[in-house]
Amino acid sequence: MKVISVNISEKKGTIKSPVPQIELKKNHGIVGDAHAGNWHRQVSLLAVESLEKMKEKIPSLKPGDFAENIMTEGISLHTLPIGTLLIIGECELEVTQIGKECHKGCEIRNITGECIMPTEGIFAIVRKEGTIYPEDEIRIGYDRKN
Repeated sequence: MKVISVNISEKKGTIKSPVPQIELKKNHGIVGDAHAGNWHRQVSLLAVESLEKMKEKIPSLKPGDFAENIMTEGISLHTLPIGTLLIIGECELEVTQIGKECHKGCEIRNITGECIMPTEGIFAIVRKEGTIYPEDEIRIGYDRKN
């Protein structure tokens, strides 16, 4: 299980661009990303396996096109329970939401014709800050409080 791509955008509702690394801050999310803030959807994740399914319809799709911050490989993200910890490098993310309602006028849906984030994307908050790079290993953790 690993990180394939890390992506940010300066504006909500737009595709994200791959970057060499992302900096995570607790109670904030990703430095420089439009979705950062002290709320429950600080970081979005999508599996490359989900992207590959969509590439059968739209071969030009690439990481960031569904506005995900982190594209993963080897983990069925949308099956993880709320509260699961994802340990990536020195960082810890806590899964807070599976899927989301797609808003009207979504640039991603307009470009791709369909959006997989509502069913296969997940969202998390930053529990432990640091830097995440492509190729970082992802481990599943458990909340030490429970």
